[in-house]
Amino acid sequence: MIWTPGVARTARRIAAAAAVGGGGLTALGLATYGLLYAEGMMARRVIGRPHGLEGPPSDGVYGDFTGEPIRLVMLGDSTAVGLGMADPGDTPGVRIACGVAAVAERPVRLTVCGVSGASSAELGEQVDRALAARPEIAVIFVGSNDITTQTLPAQAVRHLQKAVRRLRQAGAEVVVGTCPDLGTVRPIAQPLRWVTRRWSRQLAAAQTVGVIEAGGRTVAFADMLGPEFETNPVEMFGPDRYHPSRQGYLQAAYAVLPSVCTALELWPEPRPARGESIYLAAARAAEEPGAEVSATRVAGRATGPHGRWVTLLRRRPGALPNDA
Repeated sequence: MIWTPGVARTARRIAAAAAVGGGGLTALGLATYGLLYAEGMMARRVIGRPHGLEGPPSDGVYGDFTGEPIRLVMLGDSTAVGLGMADPGDTPGVRIACGVAAVAERPVRLTVCGVSGASSAELGEQVDRALAARPEIAVIFVGSNDITTQTLPAQAVRHLQKAVRRLRQAGAEVVVGTCPDLGTVRPIAQPLRWVTRRWSRQLAAAQTVGVIEAGGRTVAFADMLGPEFETNPVEMFGPDRYHPSRQGYLQAAYAVLPSVCTALELWPEPRPARGESIYLAAARAAEEPGAEVSATRVAGRATGPHGRWVTLLRRRPGALPNDA
């Protein structure tokens, strides 16, 4: 378990550095960061690229309904494109599109703008393509490649925040699946596995702060797939032991779907009894798979003595459907 107050302070530092353009190195320090990068490159060589770099083509209209399609775009890295899947129906984007269509009883037009291997620095080009589709809702999965490359946390958060802000200014709702816990990846050895777990949680918390400030909402992946990966790695991991299997992608899509439906006002907005500080909420969410963080007001105010007011909704991932 990561000490939540420490993660909250780190999230605040990273977010502040992102706002002013600093590097925002965490307490891990330069030496540890160098170790992380070196061992990350070794893990990448072990993993290889058995899937290539392309997910299955999945752009199209989903849902057997009439009416004007809801416009959904997927941005981010290989998890956004469903790398490793042969059937488009097994990718997160199609799963989310079909889920939204069923709830709205309207078709959904999906446009996938994500790119395998992308870090947050590459979101700008993806947003350019996404805006051409005039999206009503954008879903972003990003963060893993910021951990395994030389992207400093504040830089990653700054690029993500800019992408979210551009999408929101264009009228799109935005839901971000934050950085997952890379400590579950088998090819990553100790001490890197412990370091990546800590780094992943810190980045996820800082992503939440940046996304909320830009007008989006987040869903924590955390170690959502950790227990399944530990107990059944053959089923939950793909052949490269890094990317999720069909089951893993399904779990990720179903974790995000409720937040997407809420953002589109297809479901009522659940409201906890009180708001809380963005920094503590972000740190707590980074520990809880499926937790959603969104902005709120307390006594009519958007901010309090410790930053923006938010609500933390704890959505524990449930059992997967029988057709999984």
